[in-house]
Amino acid sequence: MSLLKILVINSGSSSLKYQLMDMDTNKAIAKGLVERIGLPGAILTHRPADGEKEIITAELPDHNAAIKLVLEAIVHPEYGVIKSLEEIDAVGHRVLHGGEKVSGSVLVDDNVKKAIEECIELGPLHNPANLAGILACEKLMPTTPQVAVFDTAFHQTMPPEAYLYGIPYELYEKYKIRRYGFHGTSHKYVSQRAATLLGQRIEKLKMISCHLGNGSSITAIKYGKSVETSMGFTPLEGLLMGTRSGDIDPAIVSFIMNKEKWTGDQVNEFLNKKCGVLGISGISSDFRDLEKAAEEGNYRAKLAIDVFVHDVKKYIGAYAAILDGVDAIIFTAGLGENSASIRKAICDTLGYLGVSIDEEKNQVRGQEIDISKLGAKCRVLVIPTNEELMIALDTKEIVSRQ
Repeated sequence: MSLLKILVINSGSSSLKYQLMDMDTNKAIAKGLVERIGLPGAILTHRPADGEKEIITAELPDHNAAIKLVLEAIVHPEYGVIKSLEEIDAVGHRVLHGGEKVSGSVLVDDNVKKAIEECIELGPLHNPANLAGILACEKLMPTTPQVAVFDTAFHQTMPPEAYLYGIPYELYEKYKIRRYGFHGTSHKYVSQRAATLLGQRIEKLKMISCHLGNGSSITAIKYGKSVETSMGFTPLEGLLMGTRSGDIDPAIVSFIMNKEKWTGDQVNEFLNKKCGVLGISGISSDFRDLEKAAEEGNYRAKLAIDVFVHDVKKYIGAYAAILDGVDAIIFTAGLGENSASIRKAICDTLGYLGVSIDEEKNQVRGQEIDISKLGAKCRVLVIPTNEELMIALDTKEIVSRQ
């Protein structure tokens, strides 16, 4: 079966991102964002690849209404990019959490929808919205295949020694408390691109993928499979991030609760939204603001960056040990792709791994490039992530098998 056009949907609680991908070129022919679903003043920003962006306002009480508006924009006689919805061969949906129930991208059926629903307690902010997007597309495009691509699926290859916590095994069995990992679609995409850039089979490579942005995670990828990752049971674990604390002593949670008289929900909200580089700097969760402030002599802004860089180095060192050597380190996502100074700071003390970056090559933003010096044993690659394309490619592969 030849699939030419795939619609990629990333459905959030009150927003929805989409791209219509042409699989002949692997490029988006239209993309857009719906904001304020279920709230007053909803807005759709629709961007055809070869046209001006269109701003459409509407009352959108739910995801069904939002997706209906998206589909109308895609086929609109003035700013649409296809003549009929029948030209869409399949829809690929980003889904946050599949727990242990799903270990890969799958064609949506009743069992898959049930699995997404059962994982709502593991992904309470995302899974309900992801499921709502699937149900809306099924209603509006009943004959079009729907595929679910899970953020957690790539990490299901981790061995038990990597995903189990030091708690009674019965709690893992009862509640499935374990490390799941996130950003899986991004880590999968950039590792595949890295193998292509290096001209080697992915099954021969040991890589560390650094997805660095407001949310950050690092993954050890051995021969194409995730064997360890920094995010855990939730996306709160791991690196210091924009507003998330990352790794802390668990006793700090009860200590803060007792001192501040907070509930569990309050401290959870605090650790997710008020900590990270925002908490240390007191300025911003945006690294661009921090770098500017640090250049101007702000101590806490520089401190926040230093703690982040230290965290990244610590994980790279740990994962080099897990992998027993590293062939390539990949930088991706907003910060990893765009900040030459952060990349340099991280790489400066990785010479023991065979890392040596070219200062001139490193002065890039958002470009796919090997920034290593000639002959460096461990390659350092900057690869812009493209989760939408990865979702489209997975969708194409799944539907083509049918």
